[in-house]
Amino acid sequence: MPSAATARSPEPKSAPRSAPRPVPDVLAAVDLGSNSFHMVVARYSLGQLVIIDRLREMVRLAAGVAENGRIDKDVAARALACLERFGQRLRDMHADSVRVVGTNALRLAHKKQAFLERAREALGHPIEIIAGMEEARLIYSGVAHTMPSAPGLRLVVDVGGGSTELIIGEALTPLELESLQMGCVALSERFFRDGKISAKRFERARLAARLELEPVHEAFRRRGWETCAGSSGTVRAIGEAIHSLDGASLAITPAGITRAIEYCIEVGHVRDLQLEPITEDRRPVFPGGLAILAEVFAQLEIKEMHIAEGAMREGLLYDMLGRFRREDARERTVRAMQQRYHVDVAQAERVEATVRNFLEQTRETWKLEEPLAHLALKWAARLHEIGLDVAQRLSPSRRVSARERRHGGVPARGAAAARTPGGLAPQEALPRRSGRAGAALGPQRGLPHSAAAARRAPAPWQERHRAAADQSCRHAALTRGALPRALAQGPSAHLRGPAAGSRLPAGERLSPAGVQRAQLRLFRARSASVPRPARRDSQRRSGTDASAAASRMSREPQRSATSSLLPCE
Repeated sequence: MPSAATARSPEPKSAPRSAPRPVPDVLAAVDLGSNSFHMVVARYSLGQLVIIDRLREMVRLAAGVAENGRIDKDVAARALACLERFGQRLRDMHADSVRVVGTNALRLAHKKQAFLERAREALGHPIEIIAGMEEARLIYSGVAHTMPSAPGLRLVVDVGGGSTELIIGEALTPLELESLQMGCVALSERFFRDGKISAKRFERARLAARLELEPVHEAFRRRGWETCAGSSGTVRAIGEAIHSLDGASLAITPAGITRAIEYCIEVGHVRDLQLEPITEDRRPVFPGGLAILAEVFAQLEIKEMHIAEGAMREGLLYDMLGRFRREDARERTVRAMQQRYHVDVAQAERVEATVRNFLEQTRETWKLEEPLAHLALKWAARLHEIGLDVAQRLSPSRRVSARERRHGGVPARGAAAARTPGGLAPQEALPRRSGRAGAALGPQRGLPHSAAAARRAPAPWQERHRAAADQSCRHAALTRGALPRALAQGPSAHLRGPAAGSRLPAGERLSPAGVQRAQLRLFRARSASVPRPARRDSQRRSGTDASAAASRMSREPQRSATSSLLPCE
């Protein structure tokens, strides 16, 4: 029977890349925002998207999410009624491809599964809850595709109901993305809940927004931009309100924002905001959105902002179109991460083929019918090795010099070089130790890298980690005297199994599971070799003591486990 190191299963073949799919005639995107629900339907004609229908309803979902994560029943009923109308319109429009996403309010809601199931039934399509960075990317895509192209960098600001997104990009590519936990609904509920507006309340609201902007505003100002655009209904309402107060203003400026704040303080209550752009359903959240935008202007030192026609729902449409054309931005991101973290692409493809086979066998049993199930599994398989490179970069015990990077370790001198393979002296190659004597930290840090190197061609940094792990295991075993001579040769050398008396063939290495077993045996041997303090006389005499009996019983399996490690002479 072949050993664990030599037994290999046939390598799975990676699935061939499919050809681009034809673009459907009708595409639809639904944005379940924290303030409003939006739906946009477009027809793909002559290589471009033509908007044929739009729907928008103010739901204020963020206001219905309690501190314990539950969604208020009245708000949930209002949202479900809106989704039923959206679903009916989608069925009437015969949309071939529909994508529905939830944003900040659904991200914050912890007890939302029942609501999502009912929402899926009402809409007729699954709901995908996206992260803040993905929301920022989609917002920039919608703005960039609907605004005239301009040279240089562009800043995009989106003030939503539960979050605010800041993006700097060039052409169609976002370069700096940030999603902040502040929105017009949340800020209005916090500082303008009763509808009263005053200078002191505005100052407090702006201070809260300033604290959220504090960690990111310097990075955005350092990168800089040439043009600035604002998206979302809040920014549009503020811009149109400024134009109503000053007919000469064609863009949002710091002076226009100051004038809008003065107007709100003058009227004193949200019900008295009688400007035409501020609709009745917009009034309760208008002061919060104005405070956020005012602080964004102040902290980022924005001089002028133009209103963009597109937003996240248009970004969803263009993102769907790109996937049909094999231009999925997420695929590009995964490939870029593979290159950055030196992933073995061939190995990742084999893992991907294996887990896809597992998914096909368990999809029905485990009810993995969500559209993102296979995509998430595919990306995880492609990126599962990046931890090896990240651990190497972050490990404080492996800050090596240029000479170590060239030669894979610290060269030994004298007799130590003759005793140590690869020219590594034990005291120089061992990582830093802590605690009692012989408690090396090397195996825990090095063995995962040795396991990775055992199954494929090792990179130079993996060779270095494997050498450190071998030295640590060998040094600990020899100093403690608890392992057989075979185990003292290190995890990547010839080891004797616990029951079988055969050694591995020459030149073979342990499988990852074998390395883990060797590490466990080493740990047990160390634990068994530590002298235990003598018990008191009273404890020796109390043979019926329950704690002493339990202690003796708990040590029995450990003795039997360590007895199998003794040399078989």
